[in-house]
This record gives sequence, C-alpha cells and structure tokens, in this order.
Amino acid sequence: MVMAAGYGTRLRPLTDAVPKPMIPVRGRPIIDDVLDRLVEAGIRRVVVNLHHRGEVIEAHLVRRTDLDIAFSRESEIQDTGGGVRQALPLLGAAPFFVVNAKIIWRNGRENALLRLARAWDGTAMDALLLLHPAVDALGYEGQGDFFMDQLGRVRRRRSWEVSPFVFTGIQIVHPRLFDGAPPGPFSMNLLWDRAIAAGRLQALRHDGQWFQMSTPRQLELVEKHLGGTAPAGHGR
Repeated sequence: MVMAAGYGTRLRPLTDAVPKPMIPVRGRPIIDDVLDRLVEAGIRRVVVNLHHRGEVIEAHLVRRTDLDIAFSRESEIQDTGGGVRQALPLLGAAPFFVVNAKIIWRNGRENALLRLARAWDGTAMDALLLLHPAVDALGYEGQGDFFMDQLGRVRRRRSWEVSPFVFTGIQIVHPRLFDGAPPGPFSMNLLWDRAIAAGRLQALRHDGQWFQMSTPRQLELVEKHLGGTAPAGHGR
C-alpha cells in the first residue's frame, strides 16, 4: 500500500496546486520514484489511498502499465492507521508493505524491500519497520523516533531523549495488527504502541540512502544531492 492521501501542509505553497506525491524530483513525481522501487522488488499490485487532490494522482497513475493499481478513496481523510484499515478489503489476508509517498530511498548492498521481506517473521511480529540512522538522513532535523537493539527490538524515544533512528515510512504489517482498531481516523502510532507493548513490533536498519521531503528546504537539499533542480516557488 502506498500512502498518498495527505495534505502536505509543510510544503505549501507547492501543495496548494499540486498534491505532494506529484511534486517533481529530478523531473518526475515523487510517487513515481516510490512505485519504481516497488517494481524493482517484484511487486506488481499496489493499493494507493487518495484524498487531497486525489483525482490528480489517480489520473496520472492510471497511465502506468507496469503495475495493477487499485485506489482507496477517502471522502474524509483517515490518517495513517485509518487509511490502511479502510483499504484492508483491497489488500487481502497476507502481510503487506506500507510505503509513504513522500519519501525517496536508494538501496544499499541489497534491495531494501527484499531485505525487509526476508526479515519478516509472522510468528513473532505484527509489524516490521525499516529505520534509518538519523545522523545520516539528509535534511532531517528531528530528534529521532526509536531506539533499536541488536535483535531489532525497538522502544520509543521519550520526550527528553534524542534517539538514533528515524522511521523511513516503509514497513511490513499483518492485517491482524488492526484487530480492535478504533473507528474513524487514527494514527499508526496507536497500533505500533500496542505492538511494542506486546513485544510484536520489530525493526531493520536501512543500509542505503533515505530522503525525507516534508519541507521546501528538505526538497531543495534532496534535489541538489540527486543532481536535479527544485521546482519553482520552493522558498525557504
């Protein structure tokens, strides 16, 4: 599943006219780069959730011939957890990838998605996150998201702490993670916290490059790093 329903408020004014997944990086929409990485991993069927300017994203994606794309249209935005839960009938009963449409990543020694799939253990996990070292995340200015031990077990960063790993926006989840989820919009954080308490959330360290593009400054840095040109009006 590719998460493409958000408003992209921190990228305004760019996202006033163009939904965030359609903002070009090196001349191509971010979402196309995400989908290219999925195709490289052998994925052929994708569910994309839509809300803000969803018709623009859908009109673009229906032209792709290398993927079977289904759309989960949200009349009311459902947040990360609610968005996936709404799409569960389209996703089936097996574990599946969930990937944000606002990121760009490059593989390390191996394909990151295939590494994540090999690390998946459904007997021990309800969710498996791909984490990236915060110190190596271009343009990242946060305090991290998680601590992770050598066995892949994670804990949250407490409010006074700085943690070494940031969530990449890439994960594998099992549909049972959503058992008992509340109605309406809710964040994946709710389900992660529940899985952490049950000892069923683990993580894998990404060994390639990862770029977050939540602000005009981050977008500009990524364009420069990858050798492109930031879209007009990126500002600072």
